[in-house]
Amino acid sequence: MTNKKYNEKALNDVYKNAHIALQSLNDLIPSVKDKELKKELRDEYEGYAKVIKEISSFMDENKIKPKDINIFKKSIMWCSIKTKVLLNNGKNKVAEMMIKGTVTGINELTAMKNESKNLDENVKALLMKLLKLEEEYEQKLKAFL
Repeated sequence: MTNKKYNEKALNDVYKNAHIALQSLNDLIPSVKDKELKKELRDEYEGYAKVIKEISSFMDENKIKPKDINIFKKSIMWCSIKTKVLLNNGKNKVAEMMIKGTVTGINELTAMKNESKNLDENVKALLMKLLKLEEEYEQKLKAFL
């Protein structure tokens, strides 16, 4: 794989990671009853949206087409979130669910970072920005357990 293709794939993987989080929050927030948790989730939504905007701008400047999450995966995520929240929408259960998703994102980004020998500095910076954001969110969510 050429270095350019490698960077495009990595950038799309970072984009998808943030987009999955944003989609999950969008599906989850309307069902959350706890006001403090709902505020935290809205703040997280804004944080992810800001990072996605930065990634999208960088992709646009470099003529890279973002690859969206496929509709099948979006549908599965929506059904999974709605089912779990329907069964238990207590703040600790919602926080636990969000932490699991956030940790998955952190693990994926950390693996990318550790394999990043050929990453462009700008791509690596976006990866690190999202990784730092997700690590911060994981810590904040633990307060709701």
